[in-house]
Amino acid sequence: MTAPDIATSTREERIAFVTEEFRCLHNCELCGKCAFLKGREAEDIYNDYIEGQRSFLDITLEQRR
Repeated sequence: MTAPDIATSTREERIAFVTEEFRCLHNCELCGKCAFLKGREAEDIYNDYIEGQRSFLDITLEQRR
């Protein structure tokens, strides 16, 4: 699924996207979402995206480093 564009989405739509994208799948061996988040909440990591300040992709690439 593609992240909603900051220019054309609401804050609520962006929160819903982040929440759904990082919801627990209860399959830790195959998922990897928790490892990507490194013990942090997705809403905290993607706060700048949620607030319309940075793109989802920029934050994702930064988190991967």
